[in-house]
Amino acid sequence: MSICMSISMFTPRLRTSRVLTAAALGLCLLAGPAQAGLFDDDEARKAILDLRQKLEQSNEAQRTRQAELNAQLLEQIAQIKRSLLDLNSQLEVLRADSAKLRGQNETLSRDVAELQRKQKDVLQGVEDRVRKLEPQKVTVDGKEFLADGEEKRIYEDAMGPMRKGEFAAAASALSAFQRRYPGSGYNDSVLFWLGNAQYGKREFKEAIASFRTMVGNAPDHPRAAEALLSVVNCQIELKDNKSAKRTVDELVKAYPASEAAQAAKERAALLK
Repeated sequence: MSICMSISMFTPRLRTSRVLTAAALGLCLLAGPAQAGLFDDDEARKAILDLRQKLEQSNEAQRTRQAELNAQLLEQIAQIKRSLLDLNSQLEVLRADSAKLRGQNETLSRDVAELQRKQKDVLQGVEDRVRKLEPQKVTVDGKEFLADGEEKRIYEDAMGPMRKGEFAAAASALSAFQRRYPGSGYNDSVLFWLGNAQYGKREFKEAIASFRTMVGNAPDHPRAAEALLSVVNCQIELKDNKSAKRTVDELVKAYPASEAAQAAKERAALLK
């Protein structure tokens, strides 16, 4: 059998491979009548088999290489996915930590604000207590003296009912002040207003005692003349005209230029 015929017999088996077909065609072209005796059938078959084996080896090597590349690619993709999952997990942890920190910061901010408020309240309380304990310069009825904050507050509280005409409450509060602060600079004024509160309650004898004590303690007090005039009024209310006349004379002699002295003279004229 000739080389061309041998190749033709094997050609249908090689149609799946371009390389084998090209080799077969090349052998046909080279094989002419003059070269027909160069190869026998066994050699042709052997050449074709060798060529097919090499082709299969090449294809197998390519498939193996491709499989290796695919495996490497899949491994790289898997690594990337794992990395992305790790990064996502880390991001979630960071987000959770950030949210926790924000919560802690908000809590700390509230705690700090509350502490600052409490500190301010404490400082204000301390300042208030210091002011209460610290003597302050006050002026009452033209008299200047030092009084602590609590003393001043109690005096003002006692005068509140007096200003409203609540004589019973005023008398009670002013008497309590006297007992608590017997040496207070307010006492002259306290005695004067206590006498007025007692007069308002129609406790005329008690009022006379308060006015007399006030004048005796502070004869130069701006309200001393007015206090003696109030004594005159109390004595008139008690129908003690004789004592009232003596008090008028006392008032005119001690404070001749005062308005109280003029008013006392007018009352004395009515007593005749």
